[in-house]
Amino acid sequence: MRRLPIYFLIDISESMVGEPIQQVEEGLAAIIKALKTDPYAIETVWVSIIVFAGQSKTIVPLQEIISFYPPKFPIGSGTSLSKGLGHLMYELRKNTVKTTLDQKGDWKPIVFLFTDGVPTDDAQAAINEWRQNWQRSSNMIAISFGNEADTKVLSQLTENVLLFKNTNADAYKQFFKWVTDSIKTSSISVENNSTGFGLAEIDGDTLSKIDLSKSPQPNQFVDSNYVVLSAKCQNTKRPYLMKYRKTVRPATVAGLGLDTLAYRLIGAYQVDNIYYELSDSTAGTFRINSDELMGSPTCPCCGNQIGFAMCHCGGIHCIGDEQLNTCPWCESQGTYGYGESGFEVNRTQG
Repeated sequence: MRRLPIYFLIDISESMVGEPIQQVEEGLAAIIKALKTDPYAIETVWVSIIVFAGQSKTIVPLQEIISFYPPKFPIGSGTSLSKGLGHLMYELRKNTVKTTLDQKGDWKPIVFLFTDGVPTDDAQAAINEWRQNWQRSSNMIAISFGNEADTKVLSQLTENVLLFKNTNADAYKQFFKWVTDSIKTSSISVENNSTGFGLAEIDGDTLSKIDLSKSPQPNQFVDSNYVVLSAKCQNTKRPYLMKYRKTVRPATVAGLGLDTLAYRLIGAYQVDNIYYELSDSTAGTFRINSDELMGSPTCPCCGNQIGFAMCHCGGIHCIGDEQLNTCPWCESQGTYGYGESGFEVNRTQG
């Protein structure tokens, strides 16, 4: 039986932390559950999941859906699209069964690329390789989670660039149903010896096609839509992330109303130590002034009331009521107080 390989290439950068990555986990589980009840999909569909941040990793090797178990998604630092694409092409070269005189090979692989931001690296070489070697022999659908993704880059990969308005839980359910229906449509197509590629109807509300003729966004190597700070819990030594979303803050200067750019706290999220494995250790240092950040969380690991304190070494961590606190980054001890003005703090690439 000829296979229809489905690859999910998923952005797990820090801007996906919290509800977005949780909804992706639940959505992928719903997709697999639905496909396991479809007779066409059971016969043809094989699925793999590749994640990318500063580094990339296969978390589910290509396998039949009947034996597929939905994974838990990690989070990493950065959005290295070049490494994500490079890893995808490596998996395609390794796994694709080609047609020979003795056997019929796989149907064209279908790739669903999910991203919510901008690449934090120069992905042009990987894009060129994709266009030269894989664009005609694969079908890619690139989905922007929200309208902050770099459509200029996505349009170089595929003509199928879609905007998912991830507004609430119901929108996620509708979106992942669309993905499921698209896979079912494709599996029926291959059973009928057709092209093996067919997308379900787009509702235009939750999901819409992006107009690629609009002016592209400028290249940038840090995601300016969010500020994410990497921290450690003083008590458990576990890593956590503080996520801030870009907003406009009204201000008055000399009687004039002036709007200023700021970032409002969304939340703090505990992550696994694999976060460091999936982060780009060669990335440069990016900084932001604390005056631009609105809100400070409690520690999501131990519950300390102050989750945003900075040691002289530059490490961010939580502190409690003790007179002396220990930095989990450099192990130095000291007392902490409040400054009268803002200070520069290291931010991740997002």
